[in-house]
Amino acid sequence: MVVGIELSDDEIDRVFHALATATRRDILRRTIEREQSVSALAREYDMSFAAVQKHVAVLEAAHLIVKRAEGRERLVRADPAMIARARALLARYEELWRSRIDRLDALLAEPAPGTPASGASGDTTHRTDTDRTDTQGA
Repeated sequence: MVVGIELSDDEIDRVFHALATATRRDILRRTIEREQSVSALAREYDMSFAAVQKHVAVLEAAHLIVKRAEGRERLVRADPAMIARARALLARYEELWRSRIDRLDALLAEPAPGTPASGASGDTTHRTDTDRTDTQGA
């Protein structure tokens, strides 16, 4: 089965919600490095085990991590496929904003209507002192 790159609006909302909290971003970072048990993760934070479980559940609902049972433990690992899809989404947003900024730069670089272009006749800003004395003495 081929997984589509496009994320639905609901998936986008879940991903951004999941990444909106520093603790969840840290859990995701830790589970990218290696699979960990929820209890091992809970020891790393100054919060209850239940609170860490809730953070894990939010990441799991966003499909950013995958949880599996091994005996009595629950192991979690990051899902690289969903991380890649989220990264592709952010890359598209970046491309959109860069193109808008490029268009704005181009518009700002255009001379205003009725303004003579740089170096046009009548531009006296580049005369030297010698030029001025020659024209004044004539």
